[in-house]
Amino acid sequence: MKTLQEIQKIREEKKKELELRVNTKADTREKHILVCNGTGCTSSKAPKIIENFKKIVKEKNINNVRVIKTGCFGLCAKGPIVIIRPEDTFYAMVSPEDCEEIIQSHIIEGKVVERLLAKDINGSKVKSLDELSFYKKQKRIALKNCGVINPEDIDEYIAFDGYRALARVLNEMSQDEVIDIIKKSGLRGRGGAGFPTGKKWELTKQSEENQKYVVCNADEGDPGAFMDRSILEGDPHAILEAMAIAGYCIGANQGFIYVRAEYPIAVERLKIAIKQAEEYGILGDNIFGTNFSFNIQIRLGAGAFVCGEETALLESIEGKRGQPRVKPPYPAQAGLWGKPTLINNVETYANIAQIILKGADWYASIGTSNSKGTKVFALGGNVNNIGLVEVPMGTTLREIVYDIGGGIPNGREFKAAQTGGPSGGCIPREHLDTPIDYESLKAIGSMMGSGGLIVMDDTKCMVSLAKFYLEFTVSESCGKCTPCRIGTKRMLEILEKLCNGEGTELDIYKLEKLAVNIQKASICGLGQSAPNPVISTLKYFREEFRQHAIQKECKALECKAMSQIIIDEEKCKGCGLCQKHCPVGAISGEGRGKRVIDQNKCIKCGTCLTSCPFHAIGN
Repeated sequence: MKTLQEIQKIREEKKKELELRVNTKADTREKHILVCNGTGCTSSKAPKIIENFKKIVKEKNINNVRVIKTGCFGLCAKGPIVIIRPEDTFYAMVSPEDCEEIIQSHIIEGKVVERLLAKDINGSKVKSLDELSFYKKQKRIALKNCGVINPEDIDEYIAFDGYRALARVLNEMSQDEVIDIIKKSGLRGRGGAGFPTGKKWELTKQSEENQKYVVCNADEGDPGAFMDRSILEGDPHAILEAMAIAGYCIGANQGFIYVRAEYPIAVERLKIAIKQAEEYGILGDNIFGTNFSFNIQIRLGAGAFVCGEETALLESIEGKRGQPRVKPPYPAQAGLWGKPTLINNVETYANIAQIILKGADWYASIGTSNSKGTKVFALGGNVNNIGLVEVPMGTTLREIVYDIGGGIPNGREFKAAQTGGPSGGCIPREHLDTPIDYESLKAIGSMMGSGGLIVMDDTKCMVSLAKFYLEFTVSESCGKCTPCRIGTKRMLEILEKLCNGEGTELDIYKLEKLAVNIQKASICGLGQSAPNPVISTLKYFREEFRQHAIQKECKALECKAMSQIIIDEEKCKGCGLCQKHCPVGAISGEGRGKRVIDQNKCIKCGTCLTSCPFHAIGN
């Protein structure tokens, strides 16, 4: 067990040692090779890269180099990523076989390995992280330590002001003072609805019970979302610290982290972090010599999407089937085992310590009048720079897609973006300049959600997209209430008819009517928001629904029952790429002659569309 003074000593000693991680002008002869070990890079042999680096450094007897395992750097499209500090050199798509060259050329000879440097949006190679357009408009608060520290080393977290906020709270502040700072900061829940965090803490504190609980919702189930997972993998101690602060504020001595079992790396790093914090006496009894005690346990979720809803999550922690409870009472009054319970998601907790250390005014100065701070998005789909993005609230969708995301691949046009996953809505091209904040998204029929942001180009069918999200919702419905259990199934049947060329204009009316009724009648937030993708696509892309229903036509060629792929003779240059890539030999033609598609052989896979550099193929 460490005393507060011993923790402070670790911070001072380690901070000098790690200064080069944040100060590229640090006066040091030591070099740190930082290797991303988030899920994406791990799946691309990042552990082997670390192993090779360490082996080569040892074999060559290099004493001034450290190889560091980190969390996600954010730019997942370029992984595995290796950054060398203090020069801040950014190497992309590194393989285990590249380690020898990096050590020999960069570390020993002082020469940058040009072929491994990342390319920016304009195609030029850049030498450092700060030169990449992907990072220029970002502001990292929740992701502050991700890609900087070794998440499995508590001393590194402490060096970057870790557990300093907890020490300040326990020794210098009352419960009400802490809650007042959180309220004044304007922080809102990052899990979806955006309820004021300080208000939630205050309501839970006001509940008069001897036993209370703090819960972290890490059940991130939206398709394409990986914000919470990356924070847990890259900075697990930040969540433990915030939960302990929350426990002090509301009068709780026990916390639970409910995390998906499909996140094995996050779970393992949480276990390591909890064990380390317990060994240091930062979790457990009489923390920092005070009379405050707090413990944290992990509970694994089996992957049910509905367990992301707070009351279903509580049911699951209690060992019951994950189904939503009727509210009120709210968890702040009767949560786990009927006791007052505070629930926030991972990203919300990731902001807490920095708000305590830097103040409410600092945080409130970021973002918009009603949406303070930053928001982390998992940027995916038809965009060049797929990855994890953290931007100030109020940043426009255009900035995220083009300035940070690098635009749409293959010269295609932006068509829409889906925010909020199965509970969110589509944002069409005419709203590209919409500020990303709670109120602005709600006004155009979408929502922030947990932070998934899927970009779609002009080859995507919006009817098929609505069907995709309804398939997910139908599969994940807990079945407790009839509107969600039966209503979404009926909606899906209508969408399947439309995509199969069997729908009518009356079906569009039925679809819309069902969506409104399900919104009004479902028990929980997930059921109430399930029709959102359909409602928003109908609002902005109704003509596509009409084309499916009346003309029996899918211009995007995704609905294969109605698709007929043809080659425009005027645009075709006879390059033969479509013929070369066709998996079933349905395209004929010779030399530089025009190509023709045999409709009887064509399986409408769309490979020819993506392979044609002249956009000569369509319907």
